[in-house]
Amino acid sequence: MLIKNYAQKYENQVLDLWNKCCVFDAIDVQKFRKQALFDENFDVELAWIAVSEEDQVKGFIYGIKRKFPYLERGLEADRGWINVIFVDPEFRKRGIGQDLYVKVETLFKEKGVKNITLGAYSPNYFFWGLDPDHYREAVKFFEKNGYYSVDMHYSMGKNLHGYQIPEITLKKKQDAQRKGYTFKTFDYADALEVLQFLHDEFGAGWKRNALISMCEGTACDCQLVMRNPEGKVCGWCMRAIDGNPMRFGPIGIAKRERNNGFGSILLDMQCYEMAKKGIYRMYFITTEENGRRYYERNGLSVIRRFVDYRKDIA
Repeated sequence: MLIKNYAQKYENQVLDLWNKCCVFDAIDVQKFRKQALFDENFDVELAWIAVSEEDQVKGFIYGIKRKFPYLERGLEADRGWINVIFVDPEFRKRGIGQDLYVKVETLFKEKGVKNITLGAYSPNYFFWGLDPDHYREAVKFFEKNGYYSVDMHYSMGKNLHGYQIPEITLKKKQDAQRKGYTFKTFDYADALEVLQFLHDEFGAGWKRNALISMCEGTACDCQLVMRNPEGKVCGWCMRAIDGNPMRFGPIGIAKRERNNGFGSILLDMQCYEMAKKGIYRMYFITTEENGRRYYERNGLSVIRRFVDYRKDIA
């Protein structure tokens, strides 16, 4: 088996093998190109394939290290990510996966990486970590290679067929409106204030998501804005941050306004807006344990679990 750098002539073979191995995360060529090949940090030195004597791809690994700074996180010079690794099931237990992995870890060390994260590479991650329910072999493989688990994350969702805003939420909204709070769909007159609110309260990543939606002309359809009695933006949520109309979030309330039930109002309003548009399923990729409990109280269910795995290689 020959281990060599990825070349685009193998694109179709890599995608076919990806969909054979990562059966819960099938992709098409557009997604592969957008999130991997066209990522500004893509480096063919960190993308490797295993090919047979017949020049057939039997394994693939794709690692990444930032060449360009990402918002307030900067270069994160000490960090590397392994976005995906897989081996043809018929060729496993032959050391192919280990050979691919060692290639990338060795290169990471040469590039000054001190710790590696599995998945969870922003903004173009394919996985938020390892899925212990569907990829148990991967968990064993990485634990054998010295990776340790950190946090559990959850993907969650909700069926929106026949969705109606719950009476308790309608009452909360009416009570808030009597106090002077307002809830409405985004208007471009809100733009600069919303962007500043998101940057100050939640960071540049949230601002970036809202800004992309505004630039693409989808903000009025996908964003909701809440204002306090003084007329200041104090809550916000959106959907479709990756272009998928079913994807919910992010959602956030100003720190000074939390624990008053306002988040549930925006959540239920967004679900209702989605249902009215014929979007009968909502989901989001990740939340931590406290978020899981909150969303379960609001009628969402866990779809998948992801464990944050890391390794120190300094």
